[in-house]
Amino acid sequence: MKLSEELIWRGFSAETTIKDPTELDTRVSKKFYWGADPSADSLTIGNLAAAMMCACFVRHGYEPYLLVGGATGQIGDPKENGERDLKSVEEVEHNKSCIAAQMKRIVKSPDLTQVDNYEWFKDIKYLEFLREIGKAFSMTQLLDRQFVQNRIGEGGSGISYAEFSYTLIQGYDFLHLYREYGIDLQLCGADQFGNCSSGIHLIKRLEGAAADAWSTPLIIDPATGRKFGKSEGNAIWLAGKDNGSGNWTSVFDFYQFWLNQPDTAVEGLLKIYTVLEKDEVDKIMKQQTENPGQRVAQKALAKGVTEVVHGEEATEAVIGLSARLFEGELTELSGDEIVEMGEYLATGQMGKKLFDLLVETGLCTSKSEARKLAAAGAISVNGTKVSEDVAIEQVAILKRGKNKFAVVM
Repeated sequence: MKLSEELIWRGFSAETTIKDPTELDTRVSKKFYWGADPSADSLTIGNLAAAMMCACFVRHGYEPYLLVGGATGQIGDPKENGERDLKSVEEVEHNKSCIAAQMKRIVKSPDLTQVDNYEWFKDIKYLEFLREIGKAFSMTQLLDRQFVQNRIGEGGSGISYAEFSYTLIQGYDFLHLYREYGIDLQLCGADQFGNCSSGIHLIKRLEGAAADAWSTPLIIDPATGRKFGKSEGNAIWLAGKDNGSGNWTSVFDFYQFWLNQPDTAVEGLLKIYTVLEKDEVDKIMKQQTENPGQRVAQKALAKGVTEVVHGEEATEAVIGLSARLFEGELTELSGDEIVEMGEYLATGQMGKKLFDLLVETGLCTSKSEARKLAAAGAISVNGTKVSEDVAIEQVAILKRGKNKFAVVM
């Protein structure tokens, strides 16, 4: 397929300034940029959808510029319902390095260029910014933005000048990248289209040139009807290990999340989150229709997404781990085998009480929940149900219910 055809087929098409998608197939300039703010030290599967769209452009010969917002990250993209907590400079720096590594792993390209908007904002003087950028925007234009209306309207929480100015900052990013690199296309999620429009406005007003934005729809969790993301409290993180922030999802849980997607959603998710081509997806869905009990589509989805995010080696390991946990006898596993599983499962430190470990590993949200589940027979240690808050003094596998596991080591 041509780029325009593949974007439509995969569902990577929402608001855009491009009247005819086929223009992308013959566009003279093949540079684009996509940005992520370091509001956390890991991207989520909501971000991953946009990253997969970027990878699609790359496969069709486009040159990617990935922006990590060291400047915008210190302000925070405005939410619909309230102010964000400001991050320290040190936290932003840490988050930037983590996110950049994830972005590079997903958007594979020998021509990839990483940029950081802190590099050009750190030397901008306030009066200069107001004279060049502030004068280019009408307050009426900014006040018409939906998120501003939600924040300042009746019952709204209000909005700080800092967050109100965010769209000007992101708009300047596009202007700067146009001036420095000749980039005239920005890719984004649908929720960022308004901010992209600010950049297009600046390029037209200050440079007399045309620029475009192409957005992909927000991905909705079929179980809850809410978008996937940090602010929604239902984030599935791309980081497979905890680095102290808690913003992570074990490789095992990541794989299981996709494996448990409903039949009604799986075809669309295959198109968005894997690099499988149309004939492969058609074949998989034909097998799914003929024998839905085999869950061929869910298995292909889980394998494909986990390979993109965590690599082939980790994916094969977690597939094997799933088979051992669900089909084997936990009582037959050796200590070394259990420790090996700790590479892909949440882990806790032995020598602690069971209920503390259940909370520490994320199997339970509180000790009271752990106590209730244990009393109901939903907690086991190495395959044996445990109802008391005993100390775990050996390497062990903790299990909650049918499919949640953690390792004590």
